[in-house]
Amino acid sequence: MRPLTYKLAYCFILLVGYATANANSATQVIDHSLEVSLFPEEQTLRVRDRIHLPDDGPLEFTLHTGLDPHIITPGASLTQTGLSVYKTILQNYHVTLPEGVRDFTLEYGGKIAHKFQSRKESPGRDQKLLSGTISSEGVFLDAGVAWYPFFPGTHQTFSLTVEVPAKWQVVSQGTGPIETTHDGKRKISWRETNPQDDIYLIASPFHYFARTDKPVHSQVYLRQPDKALAERYLAATEDYLELYQELIGPYPYSKFALVENFWETGYGMPSFTLLGSRVIRLPFILHTSYPHEILHNWWGNGVYVDYPSGNWSEGLTAYLADHLLKEQQGKGIEYRRSALQRFADFVRSENDFPLIEFRSRHSTASQSVGYDKSLMLFHMLRRKLGEQNFIAGLRHFYREHLFRPAGFTDLQHAFEKASGEDLGRFFRQWTQRTSAPALEVRDLDIVSLEDGYRLSGTLLQSQRCAPFDLDVPIVVYPEQGNQPVKLNIPMDSRAKPFAVDLSFKPLRIDIDPWFDLFRQLHSQEAPATLSKLFGADKILFVLPADAPKTQLYGYRQLAANWSKGYQEASIILDKELSSLPEQTPVWLLGWENHLLEDFLSKRDSSQIELRNDRLQVAGQPLNRLTDSLVMVDRDKTDGRVIAVIASNNPQALPGLTRKVPHYGKYSYLVFTGETPDNQLKGQWAVTESPLRRYLTEERPPMEALRPEPLWPSPAGTDAKRPQD
Repeated sequence: MRPLTYKLAYCFILLVGYATANANSATQVIDHSLEVSLFPEEQTLRVRDRIHLPDDGPLEFTLHTGLDPHIITPGASLTQTGLSVYKTILQNYHVTLPEGVRDFTLEYGGKIAHKFQSRKESPGRDQKLLSGTISSEGVFLDAGVAWYPFFPGTHQTFSLTVEVPAKWQVVSQGTGPIETTHDGKRKISWRETNPQDDIYLIASPFHYFARTDKPVHSQVYLRQPDKALAERYLAATEDYLELYQELIGPYPYSKFALVENFWETGYGMPSFTLLGSRVIRLPFILHTSYPHEILHNWWGNGVYVDYPSGNWSEGLTAYLADHLLKEQQGKGIEYRRSALQRFADFVRSENDFPLIEFRSRHSTASQSVGYDKSLMLFHMLRRKLGEQNFIAGLRHFYREHLFRPAGFTDLQHAFEKASGEDLGRFFRQWTQRTSAPALEVRDLDIVSLEDGYRLSGTLLQSQRCAPFDLDVPIVVYPEQGNQPVKLNIPMDSRAKPFAVDLSFKPLRIDIDPWFDLFRQLHSQEAPATLSKLFGADKILFVLPADAPKTQLYGYRQLAANWSKGYQEASIILDKELSSLPEQTPVWLLGWENHLLEDFLSKRDSSQIELRNDRLQVAGQPLNRLTDSLVMVDRDKTDGRVIAVIASNNPQALPGLTRKVPHYGKYSYLVFTGETPDNQLKGQWAVTESPLRRYLTEERPPMEALRPEPLWPSPAGTDAKRPQD
């Protein structure tokens, strides 16, 4: 399945040779008046398109090869100029118009029926791009198959009227649906007056639900008449629209629609999202991926991305959707730690690249750069500027660039305008450099003063590359009865001595305790998680020789499937080893595995018990007959990670093969049944860190400080909200 929140527009830009205009120049706008008849059973359509060009607009366009266009404007002519780079699908044309004429009409029709095809996004990067289709199940058409005359380098406004079979609905951008019946034929219309980088035509026998009592309409299109599900999405839509309009500015469209697709997808288009049937019924999607898709109508489908200068949209959307919602739940620290851990697990020097080169995710490494590093950039910017200036910068950026392409430089200028600060060095460092700083603290010392104490020490950057310019947050915890002290130490060199005078005796110092900096994690700062195994270059799978044949076959299939994701992978039986090999990360498969006891004696966590029929994970009992266990821990002798997958149900193994890679941030998982269904998940507790230093022999309990969220949730809070 394609990843959620994938930005389709970029792929289509590549597919049809579209080059985004420079962020500082105006993009020409073409207006289309499209009248369409759909014939799903025949997989065909007929179109009449009245096109208006600007005075100096282009005369070359691209259209699907099977649509056979002819021009009906007097004095105008149409010439084929050759096949496009994707010559099996797209044909280039040149239109010749009489002097002074900027309007012409095309009529065309034919069959469009494509499946997924693998094409090269750029050398060395495979990217599956969807080709549009018309079928009895549904219709998906966009610029990827040039179902309408596509003029490279332009934006589009349009009116769209589609004749469809009875009980079918049509979804596109803009205002609608407006339904009419003429000569017994059902027609549905949409109108979009804001410049768009694509025109979408989605159709299917949907069941339509809507709330129209507010200026922005909430809509749901389902393939089954599930009113309860529709109501949940309609209510969530209203909540998230309220949240983001108050935070950023007015929603740029007249509606937002959830559309259930006829294959499993997670696409975000202007004013609607196209999700698969299984996806929309996952209970967590409503409050995770769904708000992310809504927010893309401000970032990506509102302010467009100037792709040649880097895709900022995914990181900013992740920060203000996924991260913000976790922050509102008091889990922002954990979210940022997970983001840093993904970067550590999947990004190496050979696959790292600067943010200005991020276009779209095509691997876990590219996702870690384009999403995780990018969201940390915005978090550091928020800390640097303060809440008020950060929000003011967001609002300024949105107002100035709505329906225009923008890049990191435009973001920089917006935040400079809001704050009055020069942010050139900040943006150059985090968008043009690779790697990440690694922090250490040394030479801590406490000196008694007449009226208190002086705490001193040295911050170090230990990474191999040049030092970064950082603002390092520090929290000093006192004796009981005093408030912790929060410090911010500017650092632009390898070593930075610091000293602070305190009115109390310090008991503990924490360096970057809330994971506010984009940096390398120490292994002790984060729990062992499955992503560490999936991000390894080299792996060893150890199968249980004594397992029943069907079970051993299932384990072997799982290992063979996962081994494709590693540079070097070996699959062996446990009887070939007398003990666990050193250094190499290992997957141990099966309760019968002879090396399981060896692993249990070396594991770092005490939160699991698997001996002598006593099975507990994080205090929860485990039934070996019905439950499947997945867990990972560090070898306390050398720090490498070892994971266990054990199940007595061979029918569960194919499901585990598919599902477990999606749970990379967890330390342990328990599944039940043949499907299998997840019943328990979590991370091992982290209690120590090289960046947490106790300053006395005593270690009294201390209630950790936690920062406030950037923005309160839509309801249930009276917190003061920043103003422009």
